[in-house]
Amino acid sequence: MPELPEVQTVVNNLKNKLIGKTILSIESPNGYHKVFHKLSLKEINNYTINKNILKINRIGKYITIELNKGFICIHLRMTGKLLYNTENDKKHISAKFSFKKSNYLIFDDVRKFGRIYYTENLKWLHNKIGIDPLSKEFTLEWLHKRMSKRKRMIKSLLFDQSFIAGLGNIYIDESLWKSKIHPNTIVSKLSISDLKKLHNAIINILKKAIKFQGTTIINFYFDENSKGNYGEQLYVYGRNNFNCLRCNQIITKIIVCQRGTHICDNCQKIK
Repeated sequence: MPELPEVQTVVNNLKNKLIGKTILSIESPNGYHKVFHKLSLKEINNYTINKNILKINRIGKYITIELNKGFICIHLRMTGKLLYNTENDKKHISAKFSFKKSNYLIFDDVRKFGRIYYTENLKWLHNKIGIDPLSKEFTLEWLHKRMSKRKRMIKSLLFDQSFIAGLGNIYIDESLWKSKIHPNTIVSKLSISDLKKLHNAIINILKKAIKFQGTTIINFYFDENSKGNYGEQLYVYGRNNFNCLRCNQIITKIIVCQRGTHICDNCQKIK
């Protein structure tokens, strides 16, 4: 599933292409109308036809498209891709936004888990998800205050989108390795020094991943099927049976939160 850096990459790529465009129609080429959350194709068109696109932003893993009235929100889920003026296999195109001069945006989604929402405001989304780790509110003090008495495992908590929005398996593994924290560690056992390292790791890794336009492992593509380049910068994720780049011990893969989790047993001691 695309995480914060991948979603931000899509947003950055689409801003210059879509801002100022007027939506002429929305179609569902493959007939999968469930892509429009709780709306029929007719309803989504009624809300959006002839509306102008003012802004495109990211809230957690959601892409938000501000119209002159209301918002379109898109969650890519596992295999969703937003591609501008790019032809793909029609059977995978759940939505097509048409603009003037034959320009268009397609929502290509092989697994069909992605969703498109229309909403009058973004209050529901802000209530649904947690703090953005790249926001000014995400401070060490915020992290320490909300972690000091938690009894959950650290990886489980970081996965919780209602706590911190945007993190997933790749960047959680990378952040925990960078801060030398075992993913099974109970949060309340982390010291202020541990939390400082984790706080810095999360921010720096996410910013660097955005700079490299995200990580393409299997499904993430953007802008005429371009790939993210951060995969070459990964320290631990996907490197099981390779040597740790810090201590030279072997990286192992375990299961945490029902996810494959990559750790160095030597660097990341459980407390």
